[in-house]
Amino acid sequence: MEDLKERRWYNAYPRDVKKEFEIPEVSLYYLLEKTTERLGNNTAIIQENTEITYQELKEKVDRLAGAWSKLGLKKGHRIGLMVSNHPFYIISYYAAMRLGLIVVQINPRYTARELIQIVNDSEASYIVVEADNIDTVYQLNGLYSFDQIFVIDSKSDNYQSINKIVELNEPIEVEVPIQAKEDVAVIQYTGGTSGVMKGAMLTHYNLVANVYQSHAMYGKKMEFGNEIVLTATPLYHVYAMTSSMNLGIYLGATNLLIKKFDVIKVLEIIKKYQPTFFPGVPKMYNAFVNQRNAEEYGLSSLRFCSSGSAPLPFEVIRKFENLSGAVIGEGFGLSEASPSTHRNPPSGIRKVGSVGIPFPNTDCKIVDEENTELPVGYVGELIIKGPQIMKGYWNNKEETKNALRNGWLYTGDLARQDEDGYFYIVGRKKEMIINGGFNVYPQEVENVLYEHPDIKECAVVGIPDPEKGEIVKAYIAPIDGVTIDFEEVRGFCYRSLTPYKVPKQFEIIDELPRNTVGKILKRVLIDKEKSK
Repeated sequence: MEDLKERRWYNAYPRDVKKEFEIPEVSLYYLLEKTTERLGNNTAIIQENTEITYQELKEKVDRLAGAWSKLGLKKGHRIGLMVSNHPFYIISYYAAMRLGLIVVQINPRYTARELIQIVNDSEASYIVVEADNIDTVYQLNGLYSFDQIFVIDSKSDNYQSINKIVELNEPIEVEVPIQAKEDVAVIQYTGGTSGVMKGAMLTHYNLVANVYQSHAMYGKKMEFGNEIVLTATPLYHVYAMTSSMNLGIYLGATNLLIKKFDVIKVLEIIKKYQPTFFPGVPKMYNAFVNQRNAEEYGLSSLRFCSSGSAPLPFEVIRKFENLSGAVIGEGFGLSEASPSTHRNPPSGIRKVGSVGIPFPNTDCKIVDEENTELPVGYVGELIIKGPQIMKGYWNNKEETKNALRNGWLYTGDLARQDEDGYFYIVGRKKEMIINGGFNVYPQEVENVLYEHPDIKECAVVGIPDPEKGEIVKAYIAPIDGVTIDFEEVRGFCYRSLTPYKVPKQFEIIDELPRNTVGKILKRVLIDKEKSK
């Protein structure tokens, strides 16, 4: 890494932020182990009427690791976590880290069609699923076979109950050696720089590094043993995995787990437990500022908030900060970077509209198509280097080669840097749509639409939306002489896609715009929407 002292942003770090430091080569499980030694009686998790201390959490983790070890789960095996925000998500995740298993993050709302893509690619041998979603897994019968299926909250004898095996087994005693820089901890599926789904391999070192970097960036805003984290963003999303769970455990914080975001219920939880830190997404902030009487629920307990996954409109920032008194630190990240790389420092200069300055130990450049570094103010591709950058894409050497070059991650995002070293994201080279913080891959939606008998051609794009950042819109060219029923097409999509991927808008178009070689020009469609 080049001398960071020469970078423009180096002097922008506030005094309470460590600019450079050593990151220990340890496993993620080590974070839980050390916190339990220091703060074992502190409350680790609260969800509804359930409260778990760090000592109790570690014991459950060790018992599950012991049970899995007896059942033959070994270091390097892939295990899918298809679980919403639940104590057993955290227990399963850290038991996997204890054994050196590789966690494959899976959205529990995925359809069987979406699930099989991920388990086929990752070759997952095991899966943890909630009882509510077991039917989705069983739809894979005959198409994919797991060695074991573990179910949460199930009283049926037909499944391996996670709850039961934790109760019946002794804590593991065997030490599984972890090579932090080499051993993959998590496979996080993403559209990466090309829009095609692939698994970012995040090592123990990558994820531990991003925890240490995050804590350093927050400076004195984060106190060991005194934080209460409002965890409303799903933990299977890389942003919450690091910013809520892993950082929270490192700090000995209490995690307030929210299974499903309902603004009134969340406000009632805020009033009762008074959280101090909230890593949210734009949709959630928008819900708070538009909720009548939100100021009556004690949002003033929040000392600092962060926003990720999609751009946060300035008006929403202004309203929420007036409502709560907290500062929202806009930032930037991506799955390939564990995920955080930039943040407006909470105790330093904040530039609204900017994603801030790079995390400590992180280097960045803006480059042109010839990889020449561009001067201040020029727009080019943002490339990043640092200890949080992924090992590569799972079983995909070609995409790894495209994304990682000479130690730099090519993000596919267009950005510029100002005189003070603050960065601004101005667009994406890739066509991936970010809907409410979740990635939508147009090709996947188009593949479903092309299965409809009345559709001749289609193109799916993201169009700006004040609440969700972008919404999915489908342009459809029907079979000659056919009248398209949009509600019927929408229902057709719901059978194969998670709801956030289903187009919210449709438009009939006689002919899709193309270039001279026949490639559909989606930019023309997007520009048309923006002009409206």
